[in-house]
Amino acid sequence: MSALDRTRAIVETLQTVVAEAAAHLAAWSGPEDQVVTYDLAAMSSAVAAAKELYAYSAENEAEAELALLYAAEVAADLAGRTAGRESFWGLDATALDGIADEVAAGRDPQLADRVASRVLATGEAGPRHLSDELQMVRSAFRRFAEDRVFPVAETIHREDQDIPDAIVDGLAGMGCFGLSVPVEYGGSAEGGEDELLSMVVVTEELSRASLGAAGSLVTRPEIIGTAIVRGGSEEQKRRWLPAIAAGEKLCGVAVTEPDHGSDVAGITTHAVRDGDDWVLSGVKTWCTFAGRANYLLVLARTDEDRAAGHRGLSLFVVEKPSFLGHEWSVDQEGGGTVEGRAIRTLGYRGMHSYEVRFDRWRVSATDLIGMDEGLGRGFYLQMQAFANARLQTAARAVGVMQSALERAVDYAQQRSVFARPLADYQLTRTKIAKMAALVAACRAFAFSAARAVTASGGQLEAAQVKQLACRAAEWVTREAQQLHGGYGYAEEYAVSRLFVDARVLSIFEGADEVLALRVIARQLMKS
Repeated sequence: MSALDRTRAIVETLQTVVAEAAAHLAAWSGPEDQVVTYDLAAMSSAVAAAKELYAYSAENEAEAELALLYAAEVAADLAGRTAGRESFWGLDATALDGIADEVAAGRDPQLADRVASRVLATGEAGPRHLSDELQMVRSAFRRFAEDRVFPVAETIHREDQDIPDAIVDGLAGMGCFGLSVPVEYGGSAEGGEDELLSMVVVTEELSRASLGAAGSLVTRPEIIGTAIVRGGSEEQKRRWLPAIAAGEKLCGVAVTEPDHGSDVAGITTHAVRDGDDWVLSGVKTWCTFAGRANYLLVLARTDEDRAAGHRGLSLFVVEKPSFLGHEWSVDQEGGGTVEGRAIRTLGYRGMHSYEVRFDRWRVSATDLIGMDEGLGRGFYLQMQAFANARLQTAARAVGVMQSALERAVDYAQQRSVFARPLADYQLTRTKIAKMAALVAACRAFAFSAARAVTASGGQLEAAQVKQLACRAAEWVTREAQQLHGGYGYAEEYAVSRLFVDARVLSIFEGADEVLALRVIARQLMKS
């Protein structure tokens, strides 16, 4: 049996198991078991990625072996999560027995060794199968990242500096901030099933160089642009989108609050109508890039009746001056103020994440997205925008993982331990093979999810690939750091930056546990 046939057998069985477990949990009338629900959601994401990597492998045996290795690891993970808890999953203890031989083939050390040999020779997890146009886009942004971002990434991280204008202006000139803005409003999105693939490809290349100094610059215009496209009036689209796409107006997002993170519907920042204005008051936190931003996307409560919950929220585009540094403040005629203070973080430096305080800050009624028709639609517009953001975050994770893989490969080949290259040891080679399989699976899933988001909203796929890729990035960067030994803990080696940067990915744009329990599992059980 070929590697492709073995992979297909594993994937089909895993899909059946996930579907049966989802149906069982949907029919269960007892108290929720969050552990099983979380595990089901996580496994559904991994299985979906295995399916996409299998489809991506075509008839190429080398790629099929990579897909088989990944699928077998997913099957082993599922077996471990269900062992002793089969009744909670609604499964028979023999559910995976039919693919025992296929899983054994995928976990054969000789298979991992062959995969590792290819990865060590190229530094790549596998081919991307991009169109000529997308390959040109990828090459252009890779050159930019290597010329402009790599040389300053470590200094920005270690000294917590601002992102240099050369990076921001350079990316603006390349159209980086208008990837999902329609062409009629100055962006480059022309429609079609591959509309979001450019964003995914660009994000990976920039994140490969630096998450905080480049890869995340795409996220905020992606969120605010999507909200405006979907909910803004024609006048608002023409007023805001061209400036965003051109990079003339940089963007930040102010949604999370000190006491309300994933529970967005509970936010307390409020906006009160006063004539032709809305008056904003409240505190937001984790507002990344809020200092440099000219536009802040602010979610606020416009319905005084708190019982309205998420139906009482609206979205505003708040314009402010751009500031460098870690603290800033601006006063308004009439006494309104807005001020920000950067929060010190382990990694993800360069953009700075701020706590932002609004005190009687006035905005025009024309700055509420959708104006009167946008009242109460803020939560829904935000969630739609987050699908793009989650997809983009998955691409950020893939870029960080790809960088970690390359550094692990280079170090393993250069470093000798007990008179043998580190890359000659079986354990090293197995680690590298598994790292490559994770990168390839998450990349293939990100490409597929991009098409799903374009075609039908893709809320489930965006949540799944975000959850999977961000957790995978933690493991891949950890293993890359481990392969470096003591040097991996030293700031002079970039792999230490990759490790601390990866840690934030499963927290923002939808925390891992919330995505699993409240987005992925719920949609699985509905279907």
